[in-house]
Amino acid sequence: MPELPGKLSIFSPAKVNLHLKVKNKRSDGFHDLESVFLAVNFGDNLDFQPIDTKNAIEIKCSSGESAKTQSFNKLNIENNIIYKAVSFFREKTNFSQGLKIKLEKYIPVGGGLGGGSSNAAVTLLTLNKMAGYPLNREALLEAAATLGSDVPFFIYETPAAFVTGRGEIIEPIEAPDLHIVLVNPGFSSSTATAFKLLDEYRSGRFHTEAQRHGAIISNLFSVSSVSPCLRVMDFCNDFLKVFPEKEKSIYNNIISQLIENGAQYANLSGAGSTCFGVFENKQQAQKAADFMQNKWGFVQLCRKIDLV
Repeated sequence: MPELPGKLSIFSPAKVNLHLKVKNKRSDGFHDLESVFLAVNFGDNLDFQPIDTKNAIEIKCSSGESAKTQSFNKLNIENNIIYKAVSFFREKTNFSQGLKIKLEKYIPVGGGLGGGSSNAAVTLLTLNKMAGYPLNREALLEAAATLGSDVPFFIYETPAAFVTGRGEIIEPIEAPDLHIVLVNPGFSSSTATAFKLLDEYRSGRFHTEAQRHGAIISNLFSVSSVSPCLRVMDFCNDFLKVFPEKEKSIYNNIISQLIENGAQYANLSGAGSTCFGVFENKQQAQKAADFMQNKWGFVQLCRKIDLV
């Protein structure tokens, strides 16, 4: 057993799906995806503190100011993805160190920003470091895929990636230094429900190419750095059209407001409920964020994450 460090404080970034196309449903019940993930410099904080009691785990959650409307402390800890990540890591490595984990949550729950997935990936990576790196990347990715479709992306610790399969096939790509304005309408979205709505929407229909929403954003990426299939692809989100009218109207209203305030591209992230606008100019992004702040409870200005 390696000598254990003291408390480790780790940043857990959010992600935005700049593009999300849902393909066919697989025999295992999952769907094949095609997505462009961008990690941003906004997220949660996780503290890991070794404690003396063997195999013990204490998880405490608190909400940061930007997430004050969420009910994090009502979470059932044993159903929490951090708890599951710790349990899975212990099963694979026999790592028995007692742990006290504190999660300071800023990413909206059910917001389509990968908060839980990022927390799980950070937990796996941190425990692997504490245990002396018993798992290689392949083993970590296998563990990540069992925890959730978005978790493997965060294991790669890359700012941007083209993601396929059910989320486990990661191709890191280069991305420009985009400025992002995140806007959450104040309610969460269930990923499982969104997939159900999508399947119902497509039931009895001949499934063709999804509606295209934004050609401009794809031109911001260097063609040489992006997977060939992205070179002629406009970005979209297949979930946007399947929600009930009231919910869809709110999303489209936010997206329209972002575009009216200078976003080159705006859409829904993941299966909702956070929308985003993409800006090349920080000043324009700040101006848009200030405008949106007067209309919506959660507005966050961020940019592509810097990873050393």
